[in-house]
Amino acid sequence: MKRNIKGNVNWIGYIDWELDSFHGDDYSISNGSSQNAYLIEEEKTVLIDTVWLPHRFEFIENLEAEIDLEKIDYIVVNHGEVDHSGALVPLMDKIPNTPIYCTANAVKSLEGQYGRRGWNFRVVKTGDSVDIGNGKKLIFIEMRMLHWPDSMATYMTGENILFSNDAFGQHYAVEELFNDKADPFLLMREAMKYYANILNPFSPLVSKKIQEIVGLNLPIDIIAPSHGAIWRDNPLQIVEKYAEWAKAYQENQVTVVYDTMWDGTAKIAHEIARKISIHYSDTIVKVYNISKSDKNEVMTEIFKSKAIALGSPTVGNSVLSSVAGWVEFMRQLKFRNKKAAVFGCYGWSGESVKILKEKVSEAGFEVVGESVRAQWNPNADDLAAVPALVAALIGASV
Repeated sequence: MKRNIKGNVNWIGYIDWELDSFHGDDYSISNGSSQNAYLIEEEKTVLIDTVWLPHRFEFIENLEAEIDLEKIDYIVVNHGEVDHSGALVPLMDKIPNTPIYCTANAVKSLEGQYGRRGWNFRVVKTGDSVDIGNGKKLIFIEMRMLHWPDSMATYMTGENILFSNDAFGQHYAVEELFNDKADPFLLMREAMKYYANILNPFSPLVSKKIQEIVGLNLPIDIIAPSHGAIWRDNPLQIVEKYAEWAKAYQENQVTVVYDTMWDGTAKIAHEIARKISIHYSDTIVKVYNISKSDKNEVMTEIFKSKAIALGSPTVGNSVLSSVAGWVEFMRQLKFRNKKAAVFGCYGWSGESVKILKEKVSEAGFEVVGESVRAQWNPNADDLAAVPALVAALIGASV
């Protein structure tokens, strides 16, 4: 069932309350999500994006209940990833000659995923437009690497709507569709989680793209992303947040992350947190055992932090696999302007601290010289090194 966004623009997507993971199992979802597709009915009828593959037939049934599919003049594919294009194949089977507006890279993406089907592609770039009647047009804006090379946004004049695709979205189900109907804390939390875990590697491009969009001097009344709430109440607030988040964002927070075998490394982690809370009470400290925590939620805390402390015992002349995998994920996210310290216990060979220093340095962190390396269980002498480590992270004298 279509639901009005503004004027002759309607939402015709899918709200997925039961979704609990995304990108395989690489992104956790705690509050549902949505795949937002939009139907414009001016003199020309335009479909902007579709939905994820599992919901393709329901989507087409809903669309057919609202309009004669033959009346769709254009389809806009802002991004070829399957959560946006999943209904395209059965839809195009019904209306095979309908023009598809997308970037050149989107053609590669769609044909790579679904095969060469002879679709009527109309390749566009930034500044290109198409007239949809009633004095309105769609203007296309390439959004390369936000977060795929094929991504673009579509702006509708007259209604002043920016269909932003993945940019400015969240994995958050809002039955009422709009940001002013959502829980504001959860909404911004999910928006930050989405940015930290998906878009942060492309922050320099985010900054440039925001400047470009602002430079177009387009009035924006609504930002309609492809996931989560539609921004109609002060829509530019999320643009302002993206501008802030893109500049090596940090708060006065230190996050301690570790895994442990026999609780020795855990004791060091908790002592680091305790010392921060006692001696630097203005600094927020959070502690996570990575093998028992949601990695995406932890990465959101890393995004917020000015520094981290990372710990693992030595095992197999290296670190625990839970820590190694997590650090690799952190490296992919390309955090900037953050400090790191490392710690760990060992029984025999003791390489974990050295390896962790190398890994977090490769991940782009400034590694402080102070560390805690304890044989067997940490004793009082081992824990006496914690204040210096904490001071180095905070940037204060011992």
